[in-house]
Amino acid sequence: MLDRFFRLSEHKTTVRTELLAGLTTFLTMAYIIFVQPAVLSGSMFDMSTGMDFGSVTTATCLAAALATLIMGLYARYPIAQAPGMGENFFFVFSVLPAAAVAFAVQIEAGSTTPWQIALGVVFIAGVLFLLLSLFGVREMLLDAISPSMRNGIAIGIGLFIAFIGLQNTGLVLKDPGTGVKLNPQFASPDLIVFFFGLLVTAGLHARRVRGSIVWGILAGTLLAVLLRLAVPYLPEGVAQSKLVVDSMLMTRFSFADSLISQPPSMAPTLLKMDLIGALSWSMAPFILIFLFMDLFDTLGTLIGVSEQAGLVKDNRLPRANRALMSDAVGTVAGAAMGTSTVTSFIESAAGVEQGGRTGLTAVCTAVLFLLALFFYPIIRMVGSYPPITAPALVVVGSMMMANVLKVQWSNYAESMPTFLIIIGIPLTYSIADGLALGFIAYPIIKLFAGQGREVKWLMYVMAAVLVAYFLFVRMEVG
Repeated sequence: MLDRFFRLSEHKTTVRTELLAGLTTFLTMAYIIFVQPAVLSGSMFDMSTGMDFGSVTTATCLAAALATLIMGLYARYPIAQAPGMGENFFFVFSVLPAAAVAFAVQIEAGSTTPWQIALGVVFIAGVLFLLLSLFGVREMLLDAISPSMRNGIAIGIGLFIAFIGLQNTGLVLKDPGTGVKLNPQFASPDLIVFFFGLLVTAGLHARRVRGSIVWGILAGTLLAVLLRLAVPYLPEGVAQSKLVVDSMLMTRFSFADSLISQPPSMAPTLLKMDLIGALSWSMAPFILIFLFMDLFDTLGTLIGVSEQAGLVKDNRLPRANRALMSDAVGTVAGAAMGTSTVTSFIESAAGVEQGGRTGLTAVCTAVLFLLALFFYPIIRMVGSYPPITAPALVVVGSMMMANVLKVQWSNYAESMPTFLIIIGIPLTYSIADGLALGFIAYPIIKLFAGQGREVKWLMYVMAAVLVAYFLFVRMEVG
């Protein structure tokens, strides 16, 4: 029955491969279960937004499971969904302060809170996103993107994934002079775990061992446990060295104190969004920004991962509108439960690289999000320590670079906008902003090159909309 519904034989895959791919995707994105509540509650920044940590945790898992199930069962794609990184920081550092200023009197009176207004903004953006999906606008945009640009999106996302992995593990550090720099402290426990996991994963992958990414994650976890146990028995000078004291292994990685725990209550945030406040003129720019970020994050991830999986047929993505519906429903449901914008996760590429080709991969990931609510201590042990999962992101990023061979480099009118997307995604640290650079440049360069007739009318409209967006909306709110 599974073979017939998900067309496993047609995609040359098996139940075992799909389940392993789903596990791989989940392990590489499980960090969102802990990062999301830490961001929205403010605990990551030593402040309080008023949102309950446990409630956001449950809302995050349920929203991710719902959206990913829709993606797997309705669209039948191996792509997972969850509240997006970037959108959550924008929620806390842009929308909350704006709401606090605009509704100071009501907040002082206790009739509303900034986070309730912000959830209302996310909810309304999700409804608009859903309407765009129902009317097929997003699918039309997807079909208007040229093959070179679609492959460029996959390459840019690959670089972005690898960059995130290198930053999360501490190998690449921020630098005020150059932006980023290499961390030379290769003897630190974090980098030891990272390089060990990377070499195991890459070595097994090179030998075409099935489950290489999962085996790499397990190997990294085992080494982290051994190092954590060994540190107290190291010579005093070594154990108290700056490399060990500053290590994430010592400050963030902790053993699971139990296997099973009861899921936190969702009552503190459930249906608490303030729609009246969100519909005010002062909140309108933020609705547009959330709509923009979700639209292009999803388009970029969907195209990139689908190209990597070989799911694009005749330059079209089958069942695209179904795939685009999942995050819209997830965003609306997530806001109602108490979490920020739900979008497609670039970490889905890890599962695709592991062999995932059908919706069964997504269904497996969705089930694991539900189970995570009950196995919180174990998931926290692995997901809260980036050096364990970072090697998977780097390996997947390297695999996605193969799409560079599919770009039409001999036609500069195609290659230049594509190149802007490739470098724009990682350098702006945003899939949405990287796509916008290429989307604005594409019709203009094609027109100047005398190839304007090759551009579908919707790309001209989108370029004009994006220019207006940056000039009149984005400049005002940063």
